[in-house]
Amino acid sequence: MAASPPQHLLPHHPRADPRRLSHRLTIASSLSLLCCSLVYLLSGLCASELTDRNELRPSTRDLLPAQDSNSSGREWTASRKLPQALIIGVKKGGTRALLEFLRLHPDIRALGSEPHFFDRHYARGLDWYRSMMPKALGGQIVMEKTPRYFVTVDTPARVHAMSQDIKLIVVVRDPVTRAISDYTQIISKTPDIPPFETLAFKNHTTGQIDSLWSPLWIGLYAQHMERWLAWFPRAQIHLVSGERLISDPAGELGKVQDFLGLQRIVTDKHFYFNKTKGFPCLKKPEGSSKPHCLGKTKGRTHVSIDPEVVQKLRDFYRPHNQRFYQMAGQDFGWQ
Repeated sequence: MAASPPQHLLPHHPRADPRRLSHRLTIASSLSLLCCSLVYLLSGLCASELTDRNELRPSTRDLLPAQDSNSSGREWTASRKLPQALIIGVKKGGTRALLEFLRLHPDIRALGSEPHFFDRHYARGLDWYRSMMPKALGGQIVMEKTPRYFVTVDTPARVHAMSQDIKLIVVVRDPVTRAISDYTQIISKTPDIPPFETLAFKNHTTGQIDSLWSPLWIGLYAQHMERWLAWFPRAQIHLVSGERLISDPAGELGKVQDFLGLQRIVTDKHFYFNKTKGFPCLKKPEGSSKPHCLGKTKGRTHVSIDPEVVQKLRDFYRPHNQRFYQMAGQDFGWQ
């Protein structure tokens, strides 16, 4: 049997001191509590910093410019604004056709009716006038047409008081043809009025023209244009040929779009010539089964006028037309 090792070679296990053990546990608990406190404090600071940053930092939407769904720089919300362009004349020149054609353009917002603000309702004020306008996004041009503006004496100054930068459009047409068209419309509403030949002359014996008769007075374009040029530079007035608006609507619309600073979106693909009306019409809009032509009052047959009377009117207008050509800087080719 093997002998036991000597007592002094065995491992020594001293009895644990209770006080020392308690002291160590207290220190460990304190360190744990301190660590938890530090973690809590640091977590709170980080959360606070993130919250502050989120509150101070603008959202992505705030950093982006206001724009429409096409990202073209327009405001999201449509609002009513005063017009930036006006079709001011002339009656029976083709203003309705021009307005309807321009309304095809997505950057044009046009009032369909004639508000007659500057000639009849000026006392209602600009707030009333603005309320009449269609809502528009930023970047869209608001416009309206009232042909009477061109011939009303007070209108140029009133328009200028509203806006010195407004763009003005005038559709002009052979004044003799325009007068006959005007009379045709009048007689359709009041068939008992005297014949055109009677109303056109002050004195049939001498052949003196009654230039104050409205259908003839409107055609004195130079006289009316002179008033507008006293308030606006020629560059702010665009003249549309009523004849070419019929024969080449896309060409005339292209010039108007250029004048308004717009992309040429309305082109010849939008038109076809209606042989029955003798007038261009719009091809079938998307979602529609029928093409769009102007109403029955447009393109109707004119009343027949004595050829001698027509020639006298052409002789009367010739010097007025020449003066207008000089103002306009273009020859419209009227006989």
